[in-house]
Amino acid sequence: MAWDINRDKCLRCGACVSVCPELALDLKEGGIKNDAEKCTLCGICQKVCPPHAIEVKK
Repeated sequence: MAWDINRDKCLRCGACVSVCPELALDLKEGGIKNDAEKCTLCGICQKVCPPHAIEVKK
């Protein structure tokens, strides 16, 4: 299982950060950061990402 973000597609809009129920995502200067220890791979971030930059692989 994995979480991946295409940094070229990411708009850094923060849509994924605002919906994460586990607070596993953070918008930093370099882009979105995922805390793998908190992430449950629920896929909500992937569903709300406007450019489809996030891929959750289960």
